[in-house]
Amino acid sequence: MTITAAMVKELREKTGAGMMDCKNALNKTDGDLEKAVDYLRAQGIAKAEKKTSRAASDGLIWAYIHQGNKLGALVEVNCETDFVAKTEEFQNFVKDVAMQVAASAPLAISREGVDPDILEREKAIYKEQIINEGKPEHIADKIVTGKLEKFYKDNVLLEQVFFKDPDKTIEIYLKETIGKLGENIQIARFSRFVLGESN
Repeated sequence: MTITAAMVKELREKTGAGMMDCKNALNKTDGDLEKAVDYLRAQGIAKAEKKTSRAASDGLIWAYIHQGNKLGALVEVNCETDFVAKTEEFQNFVKDVAMQVAASAPLAISREGVDPDILEREKAIYKEQIINEGKPEHIADKIVTGKLEKFYKDNVLLEQVFFKDPDKTIEIYLKETIGKLGENIQIARFSRFVLGESN
């Protein structure tokens, strides 16, 4: 199949990938636009994995205040250079992370950051629920593990579904952004503020 300039342009607009990467993806997928998007996403994620060991000492702190001024979030996202920090792509990512924090109220960036006391309390609640439902205790642990996975997906920022695209998590969005910008990017910290709530 002949890959036209219009096809390459459309794929570039959808993914933000380079012209040669788009042409290559379309060649590999016989001109199928959706498959080419998936291919580029996979490539970006693969490239991103190699970059995560590099130091990220630049970046931005961003504040998002929701309409009505009763809900807000403050995030710090790091990258390797000031050059990338100034790009629209990086700034959009940081804004999206701040909005995600405001909208979804995560407890931590990653699983490792979740307070162990909260986890133990959740496990105890789940176990009690399961026993109260009359299920035998020997299968309770398996069910608790499943419920904990759901807890992580709801409460860990990297595992949450991205509010702008239900087909990806924040972690996938992060890795795609790393792939596009060619630098290690890390969500360093966040705070969420709700009027009248104390931390």
